[in-house]
Amino acid sequence: MAPLSLAELTWQEAAGLLGQRPVGLLPVGAIEAHGPHLPLDTDVRIAGAMALRAAQLLERDGLPVLVLPPIVYGVSFVGTCFPGTSPADPDALELYLRSVLLHLCEQGYRALGICNAHLEPAHVSAVRAAADAAQSATGVPIAFPDKREQRWAVRLSEEFQRGARHAGSYETSLLMAISPEAVRVVALEDLPPLWIDLPAQLRAGARTFAEAGSPLGYFGDPARSSAEEGERLLAALAAMVREAVLEALASRGGVTPPAERDPRGRPS
Repeated sequence: MAPLSLAELTWQEAAGLLGQRPVGLLPVGAIEAHGPHLPLDTDVRIAGAMALRAAQLLERDGLPVLVLPPIVYGVSFVGTCFPGTSPADPDALELYLRSVLLHLCEQGYRALGICNAHLEPAHVSAVRAAADAAQSATGVPIAFPDKREQRWAVRLSEEFQRGARHAGSYETSLLMAISPEAVRVVALEDLPPLWIDLPAQLRAGARTFAEAGSPLGYFGDPARSSAEEGERLLAALAAMVREAVLEALASRGGVTPPAERDPRGRPS
């Protein structure tokens, strides 16, 4: 059975499912330039696909799951050197997301999982602060796996680990698997590799993609992308969310953590 989307339910249907104390998965993205070959909502698409795939895994663990409507706008100022990028201020995003999470927690979710696909440092900090505040206030476990952390990054791609993680083969491959019709293949074929460590450039003071050395808004090697690699990456991202949710539940005495489960997801 396909994972259930909260937005598609009637309130009566939602009432019945919330009575089962589901896990809620919240996609979080941004509207931001992703080179000449990917759409502005790339992060939103990736976050939504992460949530759907993670929901399938959690359902196999025997947990009821609802995929929540996405947070579309994020802190995306580094992309503002390109038209269309539409950022929210960090404090505004934190307050808004904290409010959303607090009200979700009141509805009976046993845990929430944040499926974030946008990695601008101020954005991640705002999401983390909102999640911590809502969890502290309500006691509801809120899992927020930060894929920049080594334990998660090693499961992704070499390009991602090298820091060339914006609109290169990592994100382009994901879009080829998720929304192949959205990838501008003609533009993609002529893009040379651009091996720049974007996080390092931002730490050194770059304020935009252009200042970090990318005149077209991509880093890495998008021409090497493939749908097969995108499927592998999507599976890794979904597993990351699943494990983080199960760990958060286990910390509250809810379920057996992943390390103590057999490969089929059953308690060992």
